[in-house]
Amino acid sequence: MENLKFENLGLKQSLLQAINDLGYEEPSQIQAKSIPLASEGFDLIGQAQTGTGKTAAFGLSILNNLEKTNGIASIILTPTRELAIQVFEELKKLSKYEKVNVLPVYGGDSIQKQIRALKSHVDIVVGTPGRVLDLIKRRVLHLDKVQFLVLDEADEMLNMGFIDDIESVIKELPEERQTLLFSATMPPQIKKLANKYMKKDSKHVEIKKVAMTVSKIKQVAFFVNHKNKFEALCRVLDFDSPEIAIIFCKTKRGVDELVQNMQEKNYVVEGMHGDMSQMHRTKTLKRFKEGALNFLVATDVAARGIDVDGVTHVINYDLTQDVESYVHRIGRTGRANREGTAYSFVTPRENSMLRDIKRVTKAEIIKGELPTVKEILNKKLDDKFFQIQETLNKKDYKKYLPLAINILDNFEPVEAISALLKMEFDKEMSFEYTNDSLKSASAEDGDIRLFFSIGKRDNLTKKLLINFIADRARVKGSKVNKIDILENFSFVSVEKDIHKKVIDKCSGIKLNGRRVNIEVATKKRK
Repeated sequence: MENLKFENLGLKQSLLQAINDLGYEEPSQIQAKSIPLASEGFDLIGQAQTGTGKTAAFGLSILNNLEKTNGIASIILTPTRELAIQVFEELKKLSKYEKVNVLPVYGGDSIQKQIRALKSHVDIVVGTPGRVLDLIKRRVLHLDKVQFLVLDEADEMLNMGFIDDIESVIKELPEERQTLLFSATMPPQIKKLANKYMKKDSKHVEIKKVAMTVSKIKQVAFFVNHKNKFEALCRVLDFDSPEIAIIFCKTKRGVDELVQNMQEKNYVVEGMHGDMSQMHRTKTLKRFKEGALNFLVATDVAARGIDVDGVTHVINYDLTQDVESYVHRIGRTGRANREGTAYSFVTPRENSMLRDIKRVTKAEIIKGELPTVKEILNKKLDDKFFQIQETLNKKDYKKYLPLAINILDNFEPVEAISALLKMEFDKEMSFEYTNDSLKSASAEDGDIRLFFSIGKRDNLTKKLLINFIADRARVKGSKVNKIDILENFSFVSVEKDIHKKVIDKCSGIKLNGRRVNIEVATKKRK
């Protein structure tokens, strides 16, 4: 199982191409164990914690065996609209080379729009139980030709009271189908559900829970736009001057491009990935261990087994595809009770993955501010002053005295020292920075902050507020990015394109018995 590749799982070539495009190098444990069984047609219970790649586990299995008909071939039930959207987006990526239509259905979005979409050809429906059942009752969602049923995060669906809705949906399905049930835990209700609706020869795949704790490592996230990511990396490296660091990229091509760009800026760096010869990788790793390299750029697979003492920094140039990989990556620093630092460069499209990492690991990930050129220069001046002081104390500069005397005889001392410092810093300032500062990006870039005249005293919760906005304004809950609930009022950051809709559709409506007033927040409000 250790060196298993996606090519070993019996997946068709079009899926392997999509996987390669996504930069996935090898399957996670749940994928490696469940895909072959599901592809053989077995009903399956997949038990694994959040962040281990369960979506691709059932998604690839379905896409590999799905036979197109003139009806819905697969129904996937999820507990929340956010997860439905997430599963939909993952399936769209995995089915890049398949002629497969995927439709997400959930409350908070226009049901008429979903009905219109169902009237065109749809192969896979991903949805919340309530909305799926509503569409069935309206006689617009027909499940009599379903080949695959997936219950995703089954334990959460049962916790939320969806058991009756789930059973109502299952009654609409043909008996001859494949059922895939994925869950983080296995309470008695799940076992009862499995016994009732799954075949007798069903398989149970359980992935042992791994520690998702990274408490001794300082974790910092820099929010960047993709076009500025390399300059952001250079700023952080020039300011922090890591002694020895591993930099992770998602793809082999990404490793090659980053190494080339860094070498052009005079960083002492080499790369490692699966397309490189074993001899090259062994030689590169030897140089890294001996301290001949400051930076090693690698993919997750190539970095497996790297055990180098004294790694001060792990840098996620590309964020991982799952939480488990993130934990494995940053665990390469902060060993033997030493301090370690993990930096992540997060583009807007990676914000959801960062939220998953925070939620699962329960770690504090600090938002980092990119250093200005002035701050970088001041830091280097301080470091250089200390180095000069150390060298003077050691008194091992005597052989350079004749040159120093000659310089001082011919030039003004302060100007001569300034020229020497310029020569030194021109080598150390790798990037040709054109602006003193570089603007950071974030999940809230372009967001509008709204004031809501309702707060904690009204028993308001974040979930209640998101559902209120989604249902009334008919917008996706994922477009609500930040909520601060105070005693008497709240602030909600929403994406710019929906803020007018939220104000128009939600203002004056009662929530928890109080009529809500909404307006664009001013900086004066606290």
